[in-house]
Amino acid sequence: MSAFPIDHPRRTASLIALACLGLLAFGMYLQHVVGLEPCPMCIVQRYALVLVGVLAALAAAFRGRGWRRGLLGLAVLVALSGAFVAARQSWLQWYPPEVLACGRDLYGMIENFPLKRVIPMVFRGSGDCSAVDWTFLGLTIANWSFLWFLAMAGVLGYTGWRSR
Repeated sequence: MSAFPIDHPRRTASLIALACLGLLAFGMYLQHVVGLEPCPMCIVQRYALVLVGVLAALAAAFRGRGWRRGLLGLAVLVALSGAFVAARQSWLQWYPPEVLACGRDLYGMIENFPLKRVIPMVFRGSGDCSAVDWTFLGLTIANWSFLWFLAMAGVLGYTGWRSR
């Protein structure tokens, strides 16, 4: 038996769930302590992170291989979706639009527009999504988010495939 957590599906899923919790806590720190306001694309990435964490926690809780593999597969799809949104935001940061399309945050959009208009606005992104407010080692929050989502998708995918 290997000592590496990646060879133990329940441990791996637990570690991924804890990583998601830590990343969400760091996002809350950046928002509430540092004062960075999340853009609509950041909020979508947070929801994806919550969903990956919940699916990974459920996969860790289930003893049956079939359920675990299914939950890990769903977590991989959600992580890849989060990576796509983070990649799109990174693209907007590298190539910002010439005209800022929207300056409202998600809550402002919900208060002022009907839901059928808010959902496309959230996924379209805005000028706020192209702002670079924080970097670490030369990478923005969106860049780090992209890397974390890809790493989680890779680890969860490998774990699910290996547990066959």
